Amino acid sequence: MRKNLGVQPALFPMPVTIVAAYDENGVVCALNAAWAQICDSDKIALFIDADHKTTANIMQTKAFTVSIADVANMEVADFFGIASGNKMPDKFERTGYHAEKSEFVNAPIITEFPVTLECELAEVVDTENLHAVVGKIVNVSADEKVIGDKDKIDPAKVNALVFDQFRSGYYSIGEKVGQAWNAGKGLMQKG
Repeated sequence: MRKNLGVQPALFPMPVTIVAAYDENGVVCALNAAWAQICDSDKIALFIDADHKTTANIMQTKAFTVSIADVANMEVADFFGIASGNKMPDKFERTGYHAEKSEFVNAPIITEFPVTLECELAEVVDTENLHAVVGKIVNVSADEKVIGDKDKIDPAKVNALVFDQFRSGYYSIGEKVGQAWNAGKGLMQKG
């Protein structure tokens, strides 16, 4: 039997991503953004508020990076979500983490995170029901330890974090259980 639970953001899993941009002085600001999604083969949409320091930096520099948070870096990833760059100017420095400038966009790559999408600002969608920062992915860089066959990222090696909106928990990505565009082929034969 099903039970009605009311209105909730009941979608699981949500990727834990770290969005980073430089401020006007070249200082790194980073934000934990679980509400992010690929929206085209070369674009990502970040559903982040306009009042975040990182959002303001993106508007100024027209560039940002999106890193996949992993289990090994959960503490810092969570910190990036609970500390505000508007109230804590040394937020990034407090972590002791390192950043290097992307070769492709004017934005920092946080080297401790295993996979980073390097993006140019494509557009901002701001309507009554939606505020999204859309980035054009111009490069993806990854630590060699998470790259598998044919220069593809191996999700099992990334050990990515996902956010549980039901109970505000973090989970790690588990084992592969099937092959996309193949697992349902048997149903194609039914007539």
